[in-house]
Order: sequence, then structure tokens, then C-alpha cells
Amino acid sequence: MNRIIGNKLKILRRAKNLSQEEVADFLEISQSSYARMERGESTSWANHFNKICEVFEITPEDLVKKETEALIDEESLDEIGMFNVYRRTIKQYELQIEDLKTIIRHLNTGKN
Repeated sequence: MNRIIGNKLKILRRAKNLSQEEVADFLEISQSSYARMERGESTSWANHFNKICEVFEITPEDLVKKETEALIDEESLDEIGMFNVYRRTIKQYELQIEDLKTIIRHLNTGKN
């Protein structure tokens, strides 16, 4: 999930013609911290969720939704091919769930 968000942050930043430093300043963090978010190395984007949506003028749903990279033509795939597509999709969701669990643990550590 962090890589997905990171890639999306990079695309959104470039579309707005902003530098990493400009976005970092808006979020009140260092440029290196923001760069780690874009590389998918940090979960701290979750701490800045609302401000990220504000700077890029997007909804929270737009930030976290995962676009399908390629549409699947179900008619052209045989049963085994569809099974493999479903298996890859399930694996992606399992990885996203693990990322979200890590983020939740990270957020909860500050509440203790």
C-alpha cells in the first residue's frame, strides 16, 4: 500500500508542477521525509492524510483507491488464466491488508 500511495503522491505532485520541497513545506515536514513517502518507504503519509488531500485537491477516496492497471478481458482467458488473475488479485489485497495493519500499529503507538 505504501508503494501505491507513494507512486500516487509522485504523480499528483508532478501534475501540480510542485517540487518535493514545496509539498514537504506545506505538510510541515522535511523534504527527505516526504521523499521517503514517495518511495513507499514510510507510513507517515497516514499522519498527513488530510493535508495531502488538501494540497493535491483530491478526496480521501482518491488518495487510497487502487486503480486497475489493465482491464481484464474475461472472455479471452481460460479457466486457469482466470484462476491466476484471481490469485494475483487476492495476493495484492493480502499485501495491502498487511500494510494497513502496520499503519494502524504505527498510529496506535502514539496513543499509548
